[in-house]
Amino acid sequence: MGIANLSYEEYRQKRVEENKKRLEDLNLVHLSQTLRNLSPKSSPMKKVGKPRTVEKKLVPVRRSARVANNPAPVYVEVKSNRISSPRKSYGVPRSRDLSNRVYATDEARAYALEKAEKLVSKLEEEGYPTLIRSMLPSHVTGGFWLGLPADFCRSSLPRADGMVTLVDEEGNEYPTVYLARKRGLSGGWKGFAEAHQLVDGDAVIFQVISHSVLKVYILRTNSDEDGKD
Repeated sequence: MGIANLSYEEYRQKRVEENKKRLEDLNLVHLSQTLRNLSPKSSPMKKVGKPRTVEKKLVPVRRSARVANNPAPVYVEVKSNRISSPRKSYGVPRSRDLSNRVYATDEARAYALEKAEKLVSKLEEEGYPTLIRSMLPSHVTGGFWLGLPADFCRSSLPRADGMVTLVDEEGNEYPTVYLARKRGLSGGWKGFAEAHQLVDGDAVIFQVISHSVLKVYILRTNSDEDGKD
C-alpha cells in the first residue's frame, strides 16, 4: 500500500514539473506577473476646496446732489373717509315710502279682489279677455317678476319672446318684455309697478286689447287710494 502511494506521489510530482516547464516555454508566468504590475491603481480623491466667501461691505446709497442735503422723507399713513354717492330715484313719487312696505292682510287682499271682480264683469261686455292678478311681494319688490297663467298666455299673448305694451287708465304706455317660455313679464314691469306704486295685495286687471297690447286697471287694498296712480 505504501509503494502504491509513493508511486502516485512520484507520478503527480512529475506531472507538476512538466506543466511548469510547459508554462515557462509559453512565457505565461512572466505575462501574468506583468499584468499584475499594470493593474490600475485607485486614483486619490480630489480635495474639496473651502467654500468661497464674499466679503460684504456697506456702501452709502447714491443720492442726487439736489436732494443729498435734504432730510429723509417721513411717510405717514392717513385714513380717508369713504365718500358714498347718493342713491338715485327713478321717477318714484316720494309721497309713498317704498322701502317700508307692509304685507297686506287677508281682508285687504280680499277687498281689492272683490272690487276687481266687479269691474271685470263690466269689462267683459266689451268682448276683450281679462285677467285678475293679486300682487305679491315678488311682483312689486325685489325681483319684480310677474308670472302669468299658462292658459292665458297661450290664448292671448305672443307665442315667442317679445315686447308687450301696458297701457294704464290714463293712456300712458309702458313697453315691457314678455318671456313666452317662462310665461311672465320681466324688463319694464318694474318701471310700471314703481310708477303706479303697486303694493302687496293690490289687484291688477289685464284687459287684452291685442296680442301685444294690455290695458291695465288697478284696484287698491285701500279704498282711499283707488284711482291714484
